[in-house]
Amino acid sequence: MTDTQTQTTPVQAAAKGLISLTIVMPVYNEVRYIDEIVERVLAVNLPEGVTRELIIVDDGSKDGTRDKLARIGQLPGVRVILHEQNTGKGGALHTAFAQAKGDYVLVQDADLEYSPSDIPRLLEPVISGNAEVVFGSRFISGGSRRVLYFWHSVINKYLTLMTDVLTNLNLSDMEVCYKLIKRDLLQKLTLREKRFGFEPEVTLKLARLRPKPRFFEVGISYAGRTYAEGKKIGLKDGFRALWCLLRYAFFD
Repeated sequence: MTDTQTQTTPVQAAAKGLISLTIVMPVYNEVRYIDEIVERVLAVNLPEGVTRELIIVDDGSKDGTRDKLARIGQLPGVRVILHEQNTGKGGALHTAFAQAKGDYVLVQDADLEYSPSDIPRLLEPVISGNAEVVFGSRFISGGSRRVLYFWHSVINKYLTLMTDVLTNLNLSDMEVCYKLIKRDLLQKLTLREKRFGFEPEVTLKLARLRPKPRFFEVGISYAGRTYAEGKKIGLKDGFRALWCLLRYAFFD
């Protein structure tokens, strides 16, 4: 019997309860939202045969978030890791990726901008055996989307266009938080970006793997925050993302 004949497909694996999902959540000063987002992540009804673990990396919070995480870390299937110093979203994700045990890894922000109710939809292309990488998209048909900053959307679309030119993909939302990636692929990457440069870096490096992973996009809902509500990404992060695209496309 050949290796191809003996391999278990994602569809078969899910049916046997063999697909495991690690949800990784970087956290920084989210005392207002941390209880609700964790509750919502753990309450999601995953497709039959998919198990989950949640890894939360607190990136040096100073607002009382850690007090709540001391209790949250006692919940079944939840692991909390503490950074003594703030390293940025990418730095927190590097720590979480190193600890992930699931077959697939999903990035979940700790605010309420992204709805965990979309997680089953993100898993569909994986379970059907069609994808190794699934991105959410705030710009294709999906759920509701809060109307916010015009220039943010312009910069986002420009960065996504640059990504598509450099990778020969046709993504619509490179900067999206929701990225579901087969863990075997993540282990092949050397990730360096500590802040929001993680998004272009991981996208470019995944697209350059050989054989090239199969990418899918899924429309998601989006309830973006204003800066008064705690939004952290700013204009300088947009310039950093552009630099990262050029750096990892031509000099890394």
